[in-house]
Amino acid sequence: MPPRATLAIIFALASAGAQAGPRKPKPVVEDVPSPAILQRIAALALKQVAFGSVSLLPVRFEGSRIAGPIADGGRVIYCVSGRMYGRTFGKPERPKVTLLYEADRLTVLDDDEVCTGHRTRPFPELDALGNKP
Repeated sequence: MPPRATLAIIFALASAGAQAGPRKPKPVVEDVPSPAILQRIAALALKQVAFGSVSLLPVRFEGSRIAGPIADGGRVIYCVSGRMYGRTFGKPERPKVTLLYEADRLTVLDDDEVCTGHRTRPFPELDALGNKP
């Protein structure tokens, strides 16, 4: 067999193998919670000290993010973070809170570890509620 024919066969087999290789599954898209739940999450986050609930200086929020609902051992968890300006000069604070949602009730968790590695999306409800005059 001529070298060109051999090379053409090897190239054809390699390209067919690359096309038939294992496919990566698409990441699972988390469900988007209802607007009512998002409003409740934003309100509870703003009641936390880290989010300026006891600040004498006015604060404003930008770029707030939410991750969740996250299923963790039968629990449903939401992770909220943001950039808060006003209490420090120049650099924004980056408050975070982890919330547990069960039996139509939201409670604060002290477990930031559960929030690592989850995809976040913009949380404009927190920015809007936190920036009211």
